[in-house]
Order: sequence, then C-alpha cells, then structure tokens
Amino acid sequence: MAQKLTPCLWTDDIEGASAYYSGIFKSKGGVTSRFPDGRALTAHVDILGTTFMFLGDQTEFRPNESISFMIDCKDQAEVDYYWNHFVSDGGEESMCGWCKDKYGISWQVVPSAIQRTVQGPDATGRERAMQAMFRMRKLVVADLEAAYAGN
Repeated sequence: MAQKLTPCLWTDDIEGASAYYSGIFKSKGGVTSRFPDGRALTAHVDILGTTFMFLGDQTEFRPNESISFMIDCKDQAEVDYYWNHFVSDGGEESMCGWCKDKYGISWQVVPSAIQRTVQGPDATGRERAMQAMFRMRKLVVADLEAAYAGN
C-alpha cells in the first residue's frame, strides 16, 4: 500500500539536502523531477521507512522548532550517531534531546530508555530522570538510568 502521508520540506539546496539525508539515513534518494531549465524541483528520500519529499526553489520560508521529527533510538550508540551527524556539520544543539541539522530541520533524538526512566513505573525515579533530562542537551542513557535509580 502506498504511503498516505508524506512530509514535504522546502529547501534552496534540494540536491544537497537529498544527498545529506540519504547519507545519514543510509537510504536511497534523489531528484525525481526538474524545472524546464534543469534545476531540481523535487527529490524523495526514504528516512527510516517514511518517504520525505524535498521541494526545491528559492523561498523566504525557513523551518522552525514548531515542527520536529523524533527518532526512537535503540541505544546510546544510535543516539550518538544521529546527534553527531546533525550537529557536526553546521547544525546546533538544543535541550532535552532536540537539535537542528544544517538545513534547520529540528530533530528529537530519543533513546528507547526514555520509556523505562522518564516514563518508568516509579514516580520518584521518573521525577529524578525528568530533572536529569532537563539539564541535558544530547540524552545520555547511563545518566538517565542513574538518575532514575537514585545514583
């Protein structure tokens, strides 16, 4: 069955964005249509099983934090992989696992450990883990687990 909802991101650098995201997410992607003068109009990239469309043209509109994409990471290595790729090449860190990539797209890079710490069954442990998370930029699994345990 075809995907019913496709995120569409507008960028001035469609070919660069297509290559950037295809590289990070180790996926296929590329320009799918062009303007009559040869400039890229659209590109499609598979990002973790969801096809994103990139629309290329000069625009005054820029991404902002009101829209973000959350990546559920299985462990710290996966958190580090995505976080480092997004912030190392012109991106920027924010708080509580949020960052922006060089195209201004906001990402929430979240370890699955959030479910057993910040959302865990022990109310006191949840509060400690939540307070620890509020002080973090990149989320660190060991620190969330230590806070939850009271260490």
